[in-house]
Amino acid sequence: MLAGLTEGVKLVNEGRADAFCFAPLNKSALRLGGMQQEDELRWFEDLLQFEGICGELNVLEDLWTARVTSHAPLKEVSNLLTKQKVADAIEMIAKALRASGKSNPRIAVCGLNPHNGDNGNYGDEEIKIIAPGVELAMAAGFPADGPFPADTTFVRAIRKDGNGYDGVVTMYHDQGQIAMKLMGFEKGVTVHGGLPIPVTTPAHGTAYDIVGKEIANPQAMINAFELACRMGLHHQQQKSTTGHPT
Repeated sequence: MLAGLTEGVKLVNEGRADAFCFAPLNKSALRLGGMQQEDELRWFEDLLQFEGICGELNVLEDLWTARVTSHAPLKEVSNLLTKQKVADAIEMIAKALRASGKSNPRIAVCGLNPHNGDNGNYGDEEIKIIAPGVELAMAAGFPADGPFPADTTFVRAIRKDGNGYDGVVTMYHDQGQIAMKLMGFEKGVTVHGGLPIPVTTPAHGTAYDIVGKEIANPQAMINAFELACRMGLHHQQQKSTTGHPT
């Protein structure tokens, strides 16, 4: 399995493929196969010897999400948040959206606490960390709105009156995953954002329990492949005009 992933990355690095799309992976199987990293994204990061900002992005049709913290216990999330990490997540999703064809993406940012902290009554991360992180991203050329109360951010994002958003930055894993999987579990795509090559995969897991029953829905795999094609085209266009991808 790891040999197959290595070969896919090699094909893109050598210019024999424009992007890499792979089927769902099972983390336990990857570890049995020798992976030492916490997940495949960090494995790709090490394989590519990449030291920049990268993270998992989830895509459901026209809506993208990024998260500031990922596979971490919920009790540790507050201590893991920093202004720079919020700004980095905004930058990462903005660049990925541009690579998918959105030249001026609109991005919303979630708060952490109930009611967005209610002006500090239920926590002050919105005031001390998240809002300054949004300002930091804006100063770097990556505008975003928020923080908004997390329970209404996705309602804002999917508005059809022209005031919706292309991307949402969440503070922790399930804050975005619950919303995205509720809206379209069998259609979602994961993008390994920030890596120097385009990498996509279906957002769902391996579902070993339905193997051979001919009931699997291929839509997420189709969506992942189509998104890889779009991002691969942009990747090659950037290389041809600047000498390196953006």
